[in-house]
Amino acid sequence: MTGPGTANDPITLEIMHNAIRSVTDEMFIALMKSAYSTNIKERHDHSATVLDIDGRLVAQAANSLPIHLASILGLVESLLAKYPVEDLRPGDIFVGNDPYAAGGTHLPDINMAMPVFADGKLNCFVCNIAHHADMGGMVAGSMAGGMSEIYQEGLRIPVVRLFDRGEPCGDIFDLILLNARVPDERRGDLYAQVAACRLGERRMGELAGTYSPDLLTDGFSAIIGRTEQRMRASFSKIPDGVYEFEDLLDDDGLGTTDIVMKLRLEVSGDRLTLDFDGSSPQVTGNINATLNATQSSVCYALKALLDPEVPNNHGVLNSMIILCPEDSLLHCSFPAATAARAHACQRIVDLIIGAIKDAVPDLAVGAANGANTTAVFSGIDPGTGERYVYLETLGGGFGGRATKDGTDGVQVHITNSANLPVEAIEMELPLLVEAYELVADSGGAGKYRGGMGMRRAIRPVGHTCTFSGHGERFRHRPWGIFGGKEGATGQFVVVDDGGARTDLESKPLGTEFTPSQQVVIETPGAGGYGPPAERAPEMLARDYRGGRFSTAYLKQHYRFDPKMGDNPQKGKKP
Repeated sequence: MTGPGTANDPITLEIMHNAIRSVTDEMFIALMKSAYSTNIKERHDHSATVLDIDGRLVAQAANSLPIHLASILGLVESLLAKYPVEDLRPGDIFVGNDPYAAGGTHLPDINMAMPVFADGKLNCFVCNIAHHADMGGMVAGSMAGGMSEIYQEGLRIPVVRLFDRGEPCGDIFDLILLNARVPDERRGDLYAQVAACRLGERRMGELAGTYSPDLLTDGFSAIIGRTEQRMRASFSKIPDGVYEFEDLLDDDGLGTTDIVMKLRLEVSGDRLTLDFDGSSPQVTGNINATLNATQSSVCYALKALLDPEVPNNHGVLNSMIILCPEDSLLHCSFPAATAARAHACQRIVDLIIGAIKDAVPDLAVGAANGANTTAVFSGIDPGTGERYVYLETLGGGFGGRATKDGTDGVQVHITNSANLPVEAIEMELPLLVEAYELVADSGGAGKYRGGMGMRRAIRPVGHTCTFSGHGERFRHRPWGIFGGKEGATGQFVVVDDGGARTDLESKPLGTEFTPSQQVVIETPGAGGYGPPAERAPEMLARDYRGGRFSTAYLKQHYRFDPKMGDNPQKGKKP
Protein backbone atom coordinates (compact mmCIF):
# COMPACT_ATOMS: atom_id res chain seq x y z
CA MET A 1 0.00 0.00 0.00
CA THR A 2 1.24 3.48 -0.88
CA GLY A 3 0.03 6.66 0.72
CA PRO A 4 0.35 8.93 3.74
CA GLY A 5 1.26 7.05 6.86
CA THR A 6 2.82 4.07 5.07
CA ALA A 7 6.47 3.10 4.68
CA ASN A 8 6.16 3.79 0.93
CA ASP A 9 5.10 7.37 1.55
CA PRO A 10 8.35 9.36 1.10
CA ILE A 11 7.40 12.01 3.64
CA THR A 12 6.50 9.49 6.33
CA LEU A 13 9.64 7.50 5.56
CA GLU A 14 11.92 10.54 5.75
CA ILE A 15 10.45 11.67 9.06
CA MET A 16 10.73 8.14 10.44
CA HIS A 17 14.32 7.80 9.23
CA ASN A 18 15.34 11.06 10.85
CA ALA A 19 13.67 10.01 14.08
CA ILE A 20 15.66 6.75 14.11
CA ARG A 21 18.89 8.62 13.41
CA SER A 22 18.13 10.99 16.25
CA VAL A 23 17.88 7.96 18.54
CA THR A 24 21.38 6.82 17.52
CA ASP A 25 22.75 10.33 17.99
CA GLU A 26 21.25 10.54 21.47
CA MET A 27 22.72 7.15 22.35
CA PHE A 28 26.13 8.30 21.11
CA ILE A 29 26.04 11.45 23.25
CA ALA A 30 24.78 9.57 26.32
CA LEU A 31 27.68 7.12 26.06
CA MET A 32 30.19 9.94 25.59
CA LYS A 33 28.84 11.93 28.54
CA SER A 34 28.72 8.89 30.86
CA ALA A 35 32.08 7.29 30.07
CA TYR A 36 35.03 7.27 32.46
CA SER A 37 37.98 6.93 30.08
CA THR A 38 39.49 9.76 28.05
CA ASN A 39 39.43 7.50 25.01
CA ILE A 40 35.63 7.63 24.97
CA LYS A 41 34.59 10.81 26.76
CA GLU A 42 37.25 12.99 25.08
CA ARG A 43 38.29 11.17 21.89
CA HIS A 44 34.81 9.78 21.13
CA ASP A 45 36.09 6.37 20.10
CA HIS A 46 32.61 4.82 20.13
CA SER A 47 29.52 4.36 17.96
CA ALA A 48 25.78 3.77 18.26
CA THR A 49 23.34 2.09 15.86
CA VAL A 50 19.92 0.58 15.28
CA LEU A 51 19.63 -2.79 13.48
CA ASP A 52 16.54 -4.66 12.35
CA ILE A 53 15.62 -8.16 13.53
CA ASP A 54 17.62 -9.70 10.66
CA GLY A 55 20.77 -7.92 11.80
CA ARG A 56 20.74 -5.30 9.02
CA LEU A 57 22.02 -1.83 9.86
CA VAL A 58 19.21 0.75 9.72
CA ALA A 59 20.93 3.83 11.13
CA GLN A 60 24.26 4.83 12.65
CA ALA A 61 24.96 7.93 14.75
CA ALA A 62 26.39 10.78 12.70
CA ASN A 63 29.65 10.92 14.68
CA SER A 64 30.21 7.17 14.75
CA LEU A 65 33.40 5.61 13.43
CA PRO A 66 33.08 3.90 10.01
CA ILE A 67 35.27 0.97 11.14
CA HIS A 68 32.83 0.21 13.98
CA LEU A 69 30.14 -0.71 11.48
CA ALA A 70 31.89 -4.06 11.03
CA SER A 71 31.86 -5.06 14.68
CA ILE A 72 28.23 -4.14 15.27
CA LEU A 73 27.03 -6.11 12.25
CA GLY A 74 29.16 -9.05 13.33
CA LEU A 75 27.87 -9.01 16.89
CA VAL A 76 24.19 -9.19 15.95
CA GLU A 77 24.87 -11.81 13.28
CA SER A 78 26.66 -13.94 15.88
CA LEU A 79 23.91 -13.31 18.43
CA LEU A 80 21.18 -14.48 16.06
CA ALA A 81 23.21 -17.55 15.14
CA LYS A 82 23.66 -18.50 18.79
CA TYR A 83 20.32 -17.58 20.40
CA PRO A 84 16.88 -18.40 18.96
CA VAL A 85 14.66 -15.34 18.78
CA GLU A 86 12.24 -16.91 21.25
CA ASP A 87 15.07 -16.98 23.83
CA LEU A 88 15.50 -13.19 23.70
CA ARG A 89 13.67 -11.25 26.39
CA PRO A 90 13.02 -7.61 27.29
CA GLY A 91 15.85 -6.23 29.40
CA ASP A 92 18.49 -8.56 27.92
CA ILE A 93 21.80 -7.01 26.91
CA PHE A 94 24.41 -9.04 25.05
CA VAL A 95 28.13 -8.36 24.95
CA GLY A 96 31.04 -9.61 22.85
CA ASN A 97 34.34 -8.55 21.31
CA ASP A 98 36.03 -11.56 19.70
CA PRO A 99 36.71 -11.36 15.94
CA TYR A 100 36.06 -15.08 15.48
CA ALA A 101 33.35 -15.91 18.03
CA ALA A 102 31.46 -12.62 18.28
CA GLY A 103 31.89 -10.89 14.91
CA GLY A 104 34.26 -8.22 16.26
CA THR A 105 37.36 -6.83 14.58
CA HIS A 106 39.73 -6.47 17.55
CA LEU A 107 39.47 -7.11 21.28
CA PRO A 108 39.54 -3.54 22.69
CA ASP A 109 36.20 -2.85 20.96
CA ILE A 110 33.47 -4.15 23.27
CA ASN A 111 30.12 -4.40 21.55
CA MET A 112 26.69 -4.43 23.17
CA ALA A 113 23.31 -5.27 21.66
CA MET A 114 19.89 -4.97 23.29
CA PRO A 115 16.71 -6.39 21.75
CA VAL A 116 13.75 -4.02 21.60
CA PHE A 117 10.24 -5.46 21.86
CA ALA A 118 6.92 -3.96 20.82
CA ASP A 119 3.55 -5.60 21.42
CA GLY A 120 5.44 -8.60 22.79
CA LYS A 121 7.44 -9.18 19.58
CA LEU A 122 11.07 -8.48 18.74
CA ASN A 123 11.14 -5.23 16.75
CA CYS A 124 14.82 -4.25 16.42
CA PHE A 125 18.19 -4.10 18.19
CA VAL A 126 19.89 -1.05 19.66
CA CYS A 127 23.65 -1.44 19.73
CA ASN A 128 26.78 0.42 20.67
CA ILE A 129 30.50 -0.15 20.64
CA ALA A 130 33.30 1.46 22.59
CA HIS A 131 37.06 1.12 22.38
CA HIS A 132 38.27 0.30 25.88
CA ALA A 133 41.73 1.53 26.79
CA ASP A 134 42.79 -1.93 27.98
CA MET A 135 41.36 -5.42 27.64
CA GLY A 136 44.25 -7.35 29.16
CA GLY A 137 46.70 -9.39 27.13
CA MET A 138 50.48 -9.30 27.00
CA VAL A 139 50.78 -5.49 26.86
CA ALA A 140 48.97 -2.58 28.49
CA GLY A 141 46.37 -1.11 26.16
CA SER A 142 46.04 -4.39 24.23
CA MET A 143 47.51 -2.50 21.27
CA ALA A 144 51.17 -2.87 20.24
CA GLY A 145 53.40 -4.68 17.83
CA GLY A 146 54.91 -8.06 18.63
CA MET A 147 51.67 -10.00 19.15
CA SER A 148 51.30 -13.01 16.90
CA GLU A 149 47.95 -14.57 17.81
CA ILE A 150 44.60 -13.48 19.17
CA TYR A 151 45.25 -15.11 22.56
CA GLN A 152 48.03 -12.61 23.28
CA GLU A 153 45.91 -9.55 22.59
CA GLY A 154 43.52 -9.65 25.53
CA LEU A 155 40.34 -11.19 26.91
CA ARG A 156 38.23 -12.90 24.25
CA ILE A 157 34.51 -12.48 24.89
CA PRO A 158 32.02 -14.56 22.87
CA VAL A 159 28.42 -13.41 22.57
CA VAL A 160 27.01 -13.74 26.09
CA ARG A 161 24.27 -12.14 28.16
CA LEU A 162 25.54 -9.28 30.29
CA PHE A 163 22.02 -8.53 31.56
CA ASP A 164 19.27 -11.13 31.87
CA ARG A 165 15.79 -9.55 31.83
CA GLY A 166 17.23 -6.38 33.28
CA GLU A 167 19.39 -7.99 35.96
CA PRO A 168 23.19 -7.88 35.66
CA CYS A 169 25.04 -11.16 35.21
CA GLY A 170 27.62 -10.53 37.90
CA ASP A 171 29.86 -13.43 36.95
CA ILE A 172 30.35 -12.01 33.46
CA PHE A 173 31.18 -8.57 34.84
CA ASP A 174 33.65 -10.15 37.27
CA LEU A 175 35.35 -12.08 34.49
CA ILE A 176 35.76 -9.00 32.28
CA LEU A 177 37.00 -6.75 35.07
CA LEU A 178 39.45 -9.33 36.41
CA ASN A 179 41.27 -9.25 33.06
CA ALA A 180 41.46 -5.45 32.81
CA ARG A 181 44.44 -3.53 34.16
CA VAL A 182 42.28 -0.58 35.25
CA PRO A 183 39.05 -2.29 36.35
CA ASP A 184 37.30 0.76 37.82
CA GLU A 185 37.63 2.61 34.53
CA ARG A 186 36.41 -0.43 32.60
CA ARG A 187 33.41 -0.77 34.91
CA GLY A 188 32.49 2.86 34.33
CA ASP A 189 32.77 2.55 30.56
CA LEU A 190 30.75 -0.68 30.51
CA TYR A 191 27.92 0.90 32.48
CA ALA A 192 28.01 3.91 30.16
CA GLN A 193 27.40 1.47 27.30
CA VAL A 194 24.56 -0.14 29.26
CA ALA A 195 22.98 3.26 29.84
CA ALA A 196 23.17 4.04 26.12
CA CYS A 197 21.50 0.72 25.29
CA ARG A 198 18.66 1.34 27.71
CA LEU A 199 18.15 4.85 26.39
CA GLY A 200 17.98 3.50 22.84
CA GLU A 201 15.51 0.80 23.87
CA ARG A 202 13.27 3.40 25.47
CA ARG A 203 13.38 5.73 22.47
CA MET A 204 12.75 2.98 19.90
CA GLY A 205 9.84 1.78 22.03
CA GLU A 206 8.40 5.27 21.85
CA LEU A 207 8.77 5.28 18.06
CA ALA A 208 7.00 1.92 17.85
CA GLY A 209 4.15 3.53 19.75
CA THR A 210 4.09 6.47 17.35
CA TYR A 211 4.25 4.55 14.08
CA SER A 212 3.10 1.03 15.13
CA PRO A 213 5.59 -1.84 15.20
CA ASP A 214 4.65 -3.11 11.75
CA LEU A 215 5.02 0.29 10.13
CA LEU A 216 8.39 0.73 11.79
CA THR A 217 9.53 -2.69 10.56
CA ASP A 218 8.37 -1.91 7.02
CA GLY A 219 10.23 1.39 7.29
CA PHE A 220 13.48 -0.36 8.12
CA SER A 221 13.36 -2.28 4.84
CA ALA A 222 12.32 0.78 2.87
CA ILE A 223 15.18 2.84 4.30
CA ILE A 224 17.72 0.16 3.40
CA GLY A 225 16.25 -0.36 -0.07
CA ARG A 226 16.18 3.35 -0.84
CA THR A 227 19.82 3.67 0.19
CA GLU A 228 20.87 0.77 -2.02
CA GLN A 229 19.18 2.37 -5.03
CA ARG A 230 20.83 5.70 -4.36
CA MET A 231 24.26 4.11 -3.87
CA ARG A 232 23.95 2.14 -7.10
CA ALA A 233 23.03 5.32 -8.95
CA SER A 234 26.24 6.96 -7.70
CA PHE A 235 28.36 4.31 -9.44
CA SER A 236 27.64 6.12 -12.71
CA LYS A 237 30.21 8.73 -11.66
CA ILE A 238 32.89 6.15 -12.50
CA PRO A 239 33.07 5.27 -16.23
CA ASP A 240 32.55 1.60 -17.00
CA GLY A 241 35.82 -0.29 -16.94
CA VAL A 242 38.37 -2.17 -14.90
CA TYR A 243 40.68 -0.26 -12.54
CA GLU A 244 43.62 -1.63 -10.57
CA PHE A 245 45.99 -0.39 -7.91
CA GLU A 246 48.64 -1.77 -5.56
CA ASP A 247 50.14 -0.42 -2.36
CA LEU A 248 52.48 -1.64 0.38
CA LEU A 249 52.21 -1.75 4.16
CA ASP A 250 55.52 -1.16 5.94
CA ASP A 251 55.68 -4.30 8.07
CA ASP A 252 53.79 -6.45 10.57
CA GLY A 253 56.12 -5.83 13.52
CA LEU A 254 57.42 -9.40 13.42
CA GLY A 255 59.72 -9.43 10.40
CA THR A 256 57.40 -9.39 7.40
CA THR A 257 58.01 -6.23 5.35
CA ASP A 258 56.59 -4.59 2.21
CA ILE A 259 53.23 -6.32 2.57
CA VAL A 260 51.32 -6.25 -0.71
CA MET A 261 47.73 -5.05 -1.00
CA LYS A 262 46.01 -5.23 -4.41
CA LEU A 263 42.64 -4.20 -5.76
CA ARG A 264 40.85 -4.89 -9.02
CA LEU A 265 37.74 -2.73 -9.29
CA GLU A 266 35.21 -3.38 -12.07
CA VAL A 267 32.36 -1.00 -12.91
CA SER A 268 29.49 -1.85 -15.23
CA GLY A 269 26.49 0.44 -15.01
CA ASP A 270 25.08 0.20 -11.50
CA ARG A 271 27.17 -2.88 -10.69
CA LEU A 272 30.47 -2.56 -8.89
CA THR A 273 32.81 -5.39 -7.89
CA LEU A 274 35.93 -5.08 -5.78
CA ASP A 275 38.37 -8.00 -5.87
CA PHE A 276 41.30 -8.07 -3.44
CA ASP A 277 42.82 -11.27 -4.83
CA GLY A 278 46.60 -10.94 -4.97
CA SER A 279 46.84 -9.22 -1.61
CA SER A 280 49.19 -10.77 0.95
CA PRO A 281 48.26 -13.88 2.89
CA GLN A 282 47.56 -13.19 6.55
CA VAL A 283 50.73 -12.28 8.40
CA THR A 284 52.18 -13.20 11.78
CA GLY A 285 51.89 -9.70 13.23
CA ASN A 286 48.63 -8.08 14.24
CA ILE A 287 47.77 -5.94 11.21
CA ASN A 288 45.36 -8.53 9.78
CA ALA A 289 41.75 -7.53 9.09
CA THR A 290 38.61 -9.63 9.29
CA LEU A 291 36.28 -9.67 6.29
CA ASN A 292 33.71 -7.49 8.03
CA ALA A 293 36.40 -4.86 8.72
CA THR A 294 37.31 -4.92 5.01
CA GLN A 295 33.65 -4.52 4.08
CA SER A 296 33.28 -1.51 6.37
CA SER A 297 36.33 0.16 4.86
CA VAL A 298 35.06 -0.36 1.32
CA CYS A 299 31.61 0.99 2.19
CA TYR A 300 33.12 4.08 3.78
CA ALA A 301 35.44 4.80 0.84
CA LEU A 302 32.81 4.53 -1.88
CA LYS A 303 30.25 6.45 0.13
CA ALA A 304 32.73 9.26 0.85
CA LEU A 305 33.90 9.47 -2.75
CA LEU A 306 30.64 9.07 -4.64
CA ASP A 307 27.77 10.24 -2.40
CA PRO A 308 28.85 11.52 1.02
CA GLU A 309 25.27 12.37 2.00
CA VAL A 310 23.88 8.87 1.42
CA PRO A 311 22.63 7.39 4.72
CA ASN A 312 25.00 4.94 6.36
CA ASN A 313 23.05 1.70 6.51
CA HIS A 314 22.99 -1.81 5.08
CA GLY A 315 21.94 -0.54 1.67
CA VAL A 316 25.49 0.67 1.05
CA LEU A 317 26.87 -2.83 1.65
CA ASN A 318 24.12 -4.44 -0.44
CA SER A 319 24.94 -2.27 -3.45
CA MET A 320 28.32 -3.84 -4.24
CA ILE A 321 30.18 -7.15 -4.46
CA ILE A 322 33.35 -7.59 -2.39
CA LEU A 323 35.63 -10.54 -3.13
CA CYS A 324 38.46 -11.40 -0.79
CA PRO A 325 40.24 -14.77 -0.46
CA GLU A 326 40.17 -16.47 2.93
CA ASP A 327 43.32 -16.69 5.06
CA SER A 328 44.49 -13.41 3.57
CA LEU A 329 45.52 -10.13 5.13
CA LEU A 330 42.04 -8.71 4.45
CA HIS A 331 40.03 -11.84 5.31
CA CYS A 332 42.04 -13.42 8.07
CA SER A 333 41.25 -16.65 9.84
CA PHE A 334 41.60 -17.81 13.44
CA PRO A 335 43.92 -17.39 15.33
CA ALA A 336 45.36 -14.43 13.43
CA ALA A 337 46.13 -11.34 15.51
CA THR A 338 44.05 -8.27 14.58
CA ALA A 339 44.71 -5.53 17.17
CA ALA A 340 46.08 -3.08 14.58
CA ARG A 341 43.67 -4.03 11.79
CA ALA A 342 43.00 -0.32 11.22
CA HIS A 343 46.32 0.03 9.36
CA ALA A 344 45.16 -2.41 6.70
CA CYS A 345 41.70 -0.81 6.66
CA GLN A 346 43.13 2.66 6.07
CA ARG A 347 45.16 1.30 3.19
CA ILE A 348 42.03 -0.21 1.62
CA VAL A 349 40.74 3.34 1.23
CA ASP A 350 44.01 4.35 -0.44
CA LEU A 351 43.68 1.40 -2.82
CA ILE A 352 40.21 2.50 -3.92
CA ILE A 353 41.27 6.12 -4.38
CA GLY A 354 44.39 5.03 -6.26
CA ALA A 355 42.40 2.74 -8.54
CA ILE A 356 39.88 5.36 -9.69
CA LYS A 357 41.96 8.54 -9.52
CA ASP A 358 42.58 8.72 -13.27
CA ALA A 359 38.94 8.02 -14.10
CA VAL A 360 37.51 10.61 -11.71
CA PRO A 361 40.36 13.04 -10.91
CA ASP A 362 38.04 15.61 -9.34
CA LEU A 363 37.06 13.09 -6.64
CA ALA A 364 40.55 11.78 -5.86
CA VAL A 365 42.87 12.94 -3.08
CA GLY A 366 46.52 12.37 -2.29
CA ALA A 367 47.23 9.50 0.07
CA ALA A 368 46.48 10.43 3.67
CA ASN A 369 48.64 9.53 6.67
CA GLY A 370 47.37 6.02 6.08
CA ALA A 371 47.65 4.86 9.65
CA ASN A 372 46.27 5.00 13.11
CA THR A 373 49.48 5.96 14.86
CA THR A 374 48.85 4.32 18.22
CA ALA A 375 50.58 5.33 21.45
CA VAL A 376 50.06 3.56 24.78
CA PHE A 377 51.62 4.81 28.02
CA SER A 378 51.23 2.80 31.21
CA GLY A 379 52.62 2.67 34.71
CA ILE A 380 51.89 3.32 38.37
CA ASP A 381 50.73 6.82 39.25
CA PRO A 382 53.15 7.96 42.02
CA GLY A 383 50.47 10.22 43.47
CA THR A 384 47.82 7.54 43.95
CA GLY A 385 49.71 4.26 43.77
CA GLU A 386 47.17 3.12 41.17
CA ARG A 387 47.88 1.68 37.74
CA TYR A 388 46.99 3.82 34.71
CA VAL A 389 46.77 3.19 30.98
CA TYR A 390 46.69 6.07 28.51
CA LEU A 391 45.88 5.09 24.93
CA GLU A 392 45.56 7.36 21.95
CA THR A 393 45.52 7.02 18.20
CA LEU A 394 46.86 10.24 16.76
CA GLY A 395 45.82 11.91 13.53
CA GLY A 396 48.07 13.13 10.75
CA GLY A 397 47.79 14.67 7.30
CA PHE A 398 44.86 14.39 4.87
CA GLY A 399 45.70 14.50 1.15
CA GLY A 400 45.56 17.45 -1.20
CA ARG A 401 42.39 17.67 -3.29
CA ALA A 402 41.32 18.95 -6.69
CA THR A 403 40.25 22.32 -5.33
CA LYS A 404 42.01 22.85 -2.01
CA ASP A 405 44.81 21.85 0.32
CA GLY A 406 44.75 18.78 2.52
CA THR A 407 43.90 19.12 6.21
CA ASP A 408 46.51 19.19 8.96
CA GLY A 409 46.58 16.94 12.02
CA VAL A 410 43.29 15.09 11.66
CA GLN A 411 41.93 11.57 11.92
CA VAL A 412 41.22 10.28 8.43
CA HIS A 413 38.93 7.86 6.64
CA ILE A 414 37.76 4.92 8.73
CA THR A 415 38.36 6.64 12.08
CA ASN A 416 36.43 9.66 13.27
CA SER A 417 37.85 10.19 16.74
CA ALA A 418 39.14 13.46 18.17
CA ASN A 419 42.65 14.40 19.19
CA LEU A 420 43.03 14.31 22.95
CA PRO A 421 43.52 17.75 24.57
CA VAL A 422 46.71 18.34 26.54
CA GLU A 423 44.65 19.40 29.56
CA ALA A 424 42.81 16.07 29.65
CA ILE A 425 46.09 14.15 29.70
CA GLU A 426 47.83 16.24 32.34
CA MET A 427 44.80 16.50 34.65
CA GLU A 428 44.20 12.75 34.82
CA LEU A 429 47.61 11.17 34.26
CA PRO A 430 51.14 11.54 35.68
CA LEU A 431 52.40 12.69 32.29
CA LEU A 432 53.70 16.02 31.00
CA VAL A 433 53.04 17.00 27.39
CA GLU A 434 56.09 19.03 26.37
CA ALA A 435 55.17 19.51 22.71
CA TYR A 436 51.98 19.30 20.71
CA GLU A 437 52.40 20.78 17.26
CA LEU A 438 52.25 20.30 13.53
CA VAL A 439 55.36 18.99 11.75
CA ALA A 440 56.83 21.45 9.24
CA ASP A 441 57.62 20.08 5.75
CA SER A 442 55.51 16.96 6.33
CA GLY A 443 52.76 17.81 3.85
CA GLY A 444 53.56 16.75 0.29
CA ALA A 445 54.21 19.57 -2.17
CA GLY A 446 51.70 20.21 -4.93
CA LYS A 447 49.34 22.69 -6.52
CA TYR A 448 47.36 21.82 -3.42
CA ARG A 449 49.63 20.62 -0.64
CA GLY A 450 49.07 17.57 1.50
CA GLY A 451 48.13 17.96 5.16
CA MET A 452 50.75 18.04 7.89
CA GLY A 453 51.51 15.36 10.44
CA MET A 454 51.54 15.98 14.19
CA ARG A 455 54.21 15.84 16.87
CA ARG A 456 53.48 15.03 20.52
CA ALA A 457 56.27 14.78 23.11
CA ILE A 458 55.45 13.20 26.48
CA ARG A 459 57.49 12.85 29.67
CA PRO A 460 56.54 10.78 32.74
CA VAL A 461 56.32 12.68 36.02
CA GLY A 462 57.97 11.06 39.05
CA HIS A 463 58.00 7.49 37.79
CA THR A 464 59.26 5.11 35.12
CA CYS A 465 56.72 4.62 32.34
CA THR A 466 56.22 1.97 29.66
CA PHE A 467 55.54 2.95 26.05
CA SER A 468 54.16 0.73 23.31
CA GLY A 469 53.15 1.87 19.85
CA HIS A 470 51.95 0.95 16.43
CA GLY A 471 52.80 3.03 13.37
CA GLU A 472 52.40 2.76 9.61
CA ARG A 473 53.74 4.84 6.74
CA PHE A 474 56.92 5.04 8.76
CA ARG A 475 58.83 3.73 5.69
CA HIS A 476 56.49 4.00 2.71
CA ARG A 477 55.54 7.63 2.23
CA PRO A 478 51.97 8.75 1.53
CA TRP A 479 51.89 9.17 -2.24
CA GLY A 480 50.86 12.27 -4.15
CA ILE A 481 48.80 12.34 -7.35
CA PHE A 482 48.93 14.11 -10.71
CA GLY A 483 52.42 15.43 -10.04
CA GLY A 484 51.93 16.06 -6.33
CA LYS A 485 54.80 14.99 -4.07
CA GLU A 486 54.87 12.46 -1.26
CA GLY A 487 54.14 13.38 2.35
CA ALA A 488 56.61 12.72 5.17
CA THR A 489 56.82 9.48 7.12
CA GLY A 490 56.14 9.15 10.85
CA GLN A 491 58.48 8.05 13.64
CA PHE A 492 58.79 7.16 17.32
CA VAL A 493 61.85 8.58 19.13
CA VAL A 494 63.05 8.62 22.75
CA VAL A 495 65.04 11.77 23.60
CA ASP A 496 66.96 12.13 26.87
CA ASP A 497 67.81 15.39 28.66
CA GLY A 498 71.29 15.38 27.18
CA GLY A 499 69.82 15.41 23.68
CA ALA A 500 70.65 11.80 22.79
CA ARG A 501 68.04 10.25 20.51
CA THR A 502 67.00 6.62 20.25
CA ASP A 503 64.89 5.74 17.23
CA LEU A 504 62.29 3.07 17.95
CA GLU A 505 60.83 0.56 15.55
CA SER A 506 57.48 1.35 13.98
CA LYS A 507 55.74 -1.16 16.26
CA PRO A 508 57.57 -1.10 19.62
CA LEU A 509 56.47 -3.36 22.45
CA GLY A 510 57.02 -2.30 26.07
CA THR A 511 59.84 0.27 25.98
CA GLU A 512 60.58 1.79 29.41
CA PHE A 513 61.59 5.42 29.85
CA THR A 514 62.23 7.69 32.83
CA PRO A 515 61.49 11.28 33.90
CA SER A 516 64.79 12.29 32.28
CA GLN A 517 63.44 11.17 28.89
CA GLN A 518 60.58 12.02 26.60
CA VAL A 519 58.84 9.96 23.94
CA VAL A 520 58.32 11.89 20.71
CA ILE A 521 55.56 10.69 18.40
CA GLU A 522 55.50 12.08 14.88
CA THR A 523 52.66 11.04 12.60
CA PRO A 524 52.87 10.92 8.79
CA GLY A 525 51.81 13.78 6.58
CA ALA A 526 49.89 13.35 3.31
CA GLY A 527 50.44 13.50 -0.43
CA GLY A 528 49.96 16.60 -2.57
CA TYR A 529 47.67 17.11 -5.57
CA GLY A 530 48.93 18.49 -8.89
CA PRO A 531 52.35 19.89 -9.92
CA PRO A 532 54.05 22.08 -7.31
CA ALA A 533 54.88 24.59 -10.06
CA GLU A 534 51.18 25.46 -10.27
CA ARG A 535 50.87 26.55 -6.64
CA ALA A 536 50.05 30.25 -6.36
CA PRO A 537 52.87 32.45 -5.00
CA GLU A 538 50.58 34.01 -2.41
CA MET A 539 49.78 30.53 -1.07
CA LEU A 540 53.49 29.74 -0.79
CA ALA A 541 54.11 32.97 1.08
CA ARG A 542 51.27 32.09 3.44
CA ASP A 543 52.72 28.59 3.92
CA TYR A 544 56.04 30.12 4.92
CA ARG A 545 54.51 32.64 7.30
CA GLY A 546 52.48 29.88 8.91
CA GLY A 547 55.52 27.65 9.44
CA ARG A 548 54.19 24.90 7.18
CA PHE A 549 57.26 24.84 4.95
CA SER A 550 60.86 25.76 5.66
CA THR A 551 62.92 27.92 3.32
CA ALA A 552 64.88 24.86 2.18
CA TYR A 553 61.70 22.90 1.42
CA LEU A 554 60.21 25.80 -0.57
CA LYS A 555 63.38 26.15 -2.63
CA GLN A 556 63.65 22.41 -3.26
CA HIS A 557 60.05 21.66 -4.26
CA TYR A 558 58.71 25.00 -5.46
CA ARG A 559 61.83 27.00 -6.49
CA PHE A 560 60.42 29.67 -4.24
CA ASP A 561 62.57 31.93 -2.08
CA PRO A 562 60.48 33.62 0.62
CA LYS A 563 63.14 36.34 0.98
CA MET A 564 62.46 37.38 -2.62
CA GLY A 565 58.77 37.71 -1.91
CA ASP A 566 57.66 35.93 -5.06
CA ASN A 567 58.17 32.87 -7.23
CA PRO A 568 60.81 33.29 -9.94
CA GLN A 569 59.32 30.36 -11.76
CA LYS A 570 56.26 32.48 -12.52
CA GLY A 571 58.41 35.01 -14.32
CA LYS A 572 57.62 37.88 -11.98
CA LYS A 573 60.12 40.37 -10.62
CA PRO A 574 61.08 40.08 -6.96
